[in-house]
Amino acid sequence: MRLTHLGHACLLVEIAGERILVDPGGWTPGFEQLRDLSAVVVTHQHADHLDQRRLPILMGHNRSARLLADPGSAEVLSGLGLDAEVRMEPTKVGPVSLLPVGETHALIHEDIPRIPNVGVVLRALGEASIYHPGDSLDGDPGEVDVVAFPLNAPWQASRDMAAFLRRLNPPVAVPIHDALLSAEGRRLYLGQADSLGGTDTEIRDLAARGAVELATS
Repeated sequence: MRLTHLGHACLLVEIAGERILVDPGGWTPGFEQLRDLSAVVVTHQHADHLDQRRLPILMGHNRSARLLADPGSAEVLSGLGLDAEVRMEPTKVGPVSLLPVGETHALIHEDIPRIPNVGVVLRALGEASIYHPGDSLDGDPGEVDVVAFPLNAPWQASRDMAAFLRRLNPPVAVPIHDALLSAEGRRLYLGQADSLGGTDTEIRDLAARGAVELATS
């Protein structure tokens, strides 16, 4: 598997010959320039995960790519003239299995209504598996090789991040959801993830590193 952190919550996963883009949002530069995508996955409708202006441009350049979304995002995408498949059941993109995980966004504040959030596990025979939770820490992806974890969010304390990593304790964890952080703040949160997270977990920071090969354990 090759993994590219394109910025904030957006990951390009190249696995078993497929190119699957997850959460192309407004704080991710340049994703609309991607070509030859097999699928685009949206975990929820917030603008930092779903850019309503640029996603139609991306899909126009990738007309054979499937668009897979949670129920709330599918409704938003329909309003943009995009036909998204609602992703609440397991499906496959070529040889890659996509498993939906969870249903609801983490609580931001009692006065803010909670929306659908459906994370995703990508698996393929002989490849590393990866879990992208979107904006939720309570999903159960089962055993996976790589977990993409939110580094910082309005709905997450650092102790929540550490507890998430300890609970899943994957071999590799990749930080995402970091656009609100300064360089100093990012280093602080990365240090906490490393020292307070899973005892068997290696933190692999992929920011600005391009495509990185991640093998099965």
